[in-house]
This record gives sequence, structure tokens and C-alpha cells, in this order.
Amino acid sequence: MLTVHDVHDAATAQTGLTDCGDDSYREGLETLLASLRDEARLNARGEAFIGQRIIGYLAQRMQVEDWYRRHPDIDDAPILAPVIGLGLPRTGSTALSMLLAQDPEIRYLRRWESSQPCPPPASVEGVDPRIPPDKGEMVGTRYHVPADTHGPMECHELMALSFASHLFQSFAQVPSYSAWLVEKADLAATMAYQRRVMKLLQWREPLKPWRLKCPSHVLWLDAVDAAFPDAKYVMTHRDPTDVILSVADLYADIIGSFTDAIDRPHIGQLNVEHWSLGMDRALHFRTGEAGARFYDIDFRAMQHDPIGEVTGLYRWLGLQVGTEFEDRMRSWWSQAAQEREPSSHADPVEYHIDLDSVRPRFAGYVEHARRWTTHSS
Repeated sequence: MLTVHDVHDAATAQTGLTDCGDDSYREGLETLLASLRDEARLNARGEAFIGQRIIGYLAQRMQVEDWYRRHPDIDDAPILAPVIGLGLPRTGSTALSMLLAQDPEIRYLRRWESSQPCPPPASVEGVDPRIPPDKGEMVGTRYHVPADTHGPMECHELMALSFASHLFQSFAQVPSYSAWLVEKADLAATMAYQRRVMKLLQWREPLKPWRLKCPSHVLWLDAVDAAFPDAKYVMTHRDPTDVILSVADLYADIIGSFTDAIDRPHIGQLNVEHWSLGMDRALHFRTGEAGARFYDIDFRAMQHDPIGEVTGLYRWLGLQVGTEFEDRMRSWWSQAAQEREPSSHADPVEYHIDLDSVRPRFAGYVEHARRWTTHSS
């Protein structure tokens, strides 16, 4: 597996650059590489795929710093009060983010720019070469990104520029890295760097409010809040026992492409631990004044009346859903209904997940979610 020195040399060879900005990324990079070397048991495909991803993220970080060096005015434009989607995975958050992306008056993180924010899109003349002509590369047995090339992506890859992201544990079995991520990582620095990259992405574009989405933000809401103190949040909800197994199976589908020694019990336990911890941290965060900055949507309500739920969110934001926005949402929802993936039917025994034991770990969250979503019932 690559060393830190190897990654720096390869990124410099790609870019001709050496400046990576502040050193906040180094601990994550070192921890990740050690965990990949000692624990992941990657096969040849895994070493090649993940190694190139890591080099690419550092190369992008170098380019971000170079753009700021040459154009310090990038930092001048504010990030207008973003609305950030979060919550457990598989709760309708992806559908919600796709619906919100239909609003012509907002900015979101586009699929084709999420892993390669450089060069800033407005600086490219003609068709941007980052825009793929098709769905892109399949990982595992399915595409793990929206089929829409221009559709919204989660914040994971912007966080990966600081090497503190859930993304890496969805690629490989890295228990030491996963533990570091939720126990010791400086996510304040990670989120501050994400804000820095977002400013680069919007540079020379018409200034619009951002819509972001990242389920794992529940684990680091204090850090998210420090980077985006004027943010508002939309949290989607569903019974955790309906989603944990599906998320574990999604991890296994990707990880299984990159190792010949997949450990499903580890994957199951990892997801139970991280998402129950995330819900506990979200509950704590919401007990303070920040609780008033949350709008909640129940998965069943979203399935029953998606346009109505978005309209309710916009009313809460003090905004209106315009005719063009509504028409685009209806069109997207109609098309998506025909392409929706079937539900997972994974065996909980394979992942050592006992749903009866899982329920008590989420009991406090479930009770709060029931009250939070009364407007959606």
C-alpha cells in the first residue's frame, strides 16, 4: 500500500504543485493509509482504485490552494445560509436532495464536480471535461451515485480532501480509521476546508444559496455549525431497523469489490455503532438553541406527498415554491418512480445484526423523531 511520501510525490507529479495548505489533513491521511495497509486486506483492484482516489484527493487539494494563491478574491464572496440535509441513510434524503436541486434559484454540489472541484466550473470554457457522457463507473454490482450527471452529491468527497470522511470506510474495512474518525478527528478543520472549496466552486457564478446533503453530518454537528453558523437543517426520519441492514449491505457491495476477505459482521457492527452514536449526538445538539433550526420530514410522508413536503419546508424557510420549481419536481419524481431500485433483502444473520438488540440503541431518537414529524403525519 502507498505511504504518505508516495501519495505526496504522485500528487505533485500530477499537478506540478507541492502546497497542500494547512496540515490538518495529515493525521487523517496517515491514519487511513496505516489502516488500509494493516487491516483492509485489499485485493489488486482495491489497491489500485483506492490508491488512485487518495492521490487524486491530495492533488485536488494542491490545486485548490493554487487557485486561492492566484485568485485571493475567491474568499470574498459569502456562503449564503445553506440548507443542509442529514439523518440516517435510506430515509428519503437522496430523493429530497434531488427534488431540492430542481429549484433554479439555488446552488448544490454537482456530481461531476464533487471529486474534482478544480478548476472552478465558471473558469472552464465550453463543455467541462469532467462531465461524463454516461453514468460513470460501476462499483460493486450497481451505480452508487445518481444516474443524473448533473444531480446533487453528498459532501463526502469534499470532506475527503481533508481525509476525514465516511467515504473511505465504505470502500474498505478500516476499523482503526473508523474509530479515529468518530473519536479523535478534527472535523472542525474538515468542515472549514469544505467551506473553502465551496467558495471556489461558486467563484464567478451568480451568488445563490446552497443546498447540501450528507447523512453522516449527524456525527459532527458542532463542527458543521462552526463552519456554517447560519445554516438550517432538514432531517429525514425512518425506523432505524428498516435502514441499518440496507446500509450495511450497500457497504458490503462496494467493499466486496476491493477485498477477497469481506467481514460482514464488522460491517454490520460498524454501521450500528456509528449511526446510533450519530443519533445520540444529534439529539444532544438539538437540545440547545440550534433545535429551532431543524425541519423534519418522515419517510412515509415523503413517499406519500413529496411536493407537499418540500412546499412545507419552503414555507418554514420563508420561501415560495415557484411554478417552474414545482413542475420540475413533479417531472423528476415521476421519472424516478419508474427507475427506483428494489429494496434490499439482506440476511441480518450474515452481518450479526439482531434487530431486537438494535432497537434499544435508537429508542431515544425514535421517540423524538415521532414528535418532530407530527406536522408530516
